[in-house]
Amino acid sequence: MSYLEEIQVKNLDHLGIVAGLIDEIGIVKIINNKLGIDVREKISAGTVVKSILINGLGFVSRPLYLFSQFFQDKAIEKLLGERIKPDYLNDDKIGRVMDELYKYGLNDIFIEVVLEVIKKFKIDLKYSHLDSTSFHLDGEYKREEDKEKQEEEKIIKERPIFIKKGYSRDHRPDLKQCVLDLITSQDGDIPLFVRVGDGNESDKAVFGKVLVEFKKQIKFDSIIVCDSALYGQENLQLIQHLKWITRVPMTIKKAKELVQNIEVEEVKDEDKEKRSDLNLESYTWKEEIVTYGGIKQTWLIVLSEKRQKSDLEKLEKQLSQEEKKSQKFLKEIQSEEFEHPQAARYKLKAINKKLRLLEIKEVELIETYSKKKEKIYKMISLIIKKDEEISRKTKEAGKFILATNLVEENKLEASEILITYKNQQSTERGFRFLKDPLFFTDSFFVEKPERIETMLFLMSLCLLIYNLGQRELRNCLKRVKKGINNQVGKVTLRPTLRWIFQCFQGIHYVILNGVKQIVNLTEERRFILSLLPASCQRYYL
Repeated sequence: MSYLEEIQVKNLDHLGIVAGLIDEIGIVKIINNKLGIDVREKISAGTVVKSILINGLGFVSRPLYLFSQFFQDKAIEKLLGERIKPDYLNDDKIGRVMDELYKYGLNDIFIEVVLEVIKKFKIDLKYSHLDSTSFHLDGEYKREEDKEKQEEEKIIKERPIFIKKGYSRDHRPDLKQCVLDLITSQDGDIPLFVRVGDGNESDKAVFGKVLVEFKKQIKFDSIIVCDSALYGQENLQLIQHLKWITRVPMTIKKAKELVQNIEVEEVKDEDKEKRSDLNLESYTWKEEIVTYGGIKQTWLIVLSEKRQKSDLEKLEKQLSQEEKKSQKFLKEIQSEEFEHPQAARYKLKAINKKLRLLEIKEVELIETYSKKKEKIYKMISLIIKKDEEISRKTKEAGKFILATNLVEENKLEASEILITYKNQQSTERGFRFLKDPLFFTDSFFVEKPERIETMLFLMSLCLLIYNLGQRELRNCLKRVKKGINNQVGKVTLRPTLRWIFQCFQGIHYVILNGVKQIVNLTEERRFILSLLPASCQRYYL
């Protein structure tokens, strides 16, 4: 045997961090306990799931039929266990495990993982955030229309989802889609609850039911934060036993009246510094006690200076665009010849429907004759501003209303309500992660609705692992009061885990004459590892 044949070099890179986080949570053990271990199998279901999660967080987009190729140049025995080979991870094996996960119950497995994370990592659950997004899908997803479709369904369905066209947040109305509802913690953006819904599902129709089911599954006293899709009389009745903060839609009459008529309070000098410390210096507000849907609430009418400036600029632009459009309409209607007065007025009415801030008003309808000596009517008109509408939009500029059922002894400070609602972007960050082009399921490659749901379950586990690792790293940096260099060389206490993954590129697992070692583990990389859970360190040290 030559010298070169005695050397094996495999890539480890950041995958040891991912594998360590999976081990620290105990995902393999949970899956194996749920699905069981068949001694005849070369690889357990839990280890298959671990391999999918490592692949998913490897930021290499590969479909299932190329899955085993991902591990060809990786330290697979180091990551997954001794004597495990890449060809054990074929598409048949992965497909069988995905089907077993679905049959057991994706929700039950996810909840158990979440409860383990909450307990082990002491996740603060004072606030939770709910939102939804859609995933567009290529291909045909045919499924027999069963009787359950006709029945009123529970929120946790006993049937696969329907892949259908609906409101597309991806701006792809031409494609079919499914919907993902996600609840995350404010502490670290940890996914606490996921649910996959039909492609044409409405947030307003399901958000209340999602929260009721969430409360049943995870027993804790969390304040739920959501956008205006939650705010409706039926949903408020459903969640009256929960604590919540949400935005009030401006379609509600009472909300319109308050925004139009109420004056927000001036900030006192002694409060300015406090608001600046909270990053709320550009906000003013006023509180009102309101009863809506039979629920007593605090409504916080908020004025944002930045948003007000933006809204007024948009209003000015809209007015300018309508002036150009209305001049064109005015010229058109004044040059037209009408056979009857009703035809002229009908045309004018149709034109005014296209305008919001301006109106073309009839001044006079002249009776005259055409060149063919036929009686015709011509309209003299002028453009006027809709002062009332412009005034309404000016008063509304920059204002929005937040509502909470925490009143009296449970009352929250107005600043806390506003800060908490601003943190609603935690779910948005999760959706951006799941839809990243580098993520392994940005384009779905499975053909059955059941597999789609299972893939979204696995994607959500990836999100949980990523956000948990990022949370632990940042918390440790905060404790030791020492930062690390970011992409532009500046010291930060809040690096992204993706940047850490990039920092670990080029770490290899080398076997030389039977001796195993990790190479390229610099002092900086050792320092980063010291901030991560012990399970991550074991893959490198």
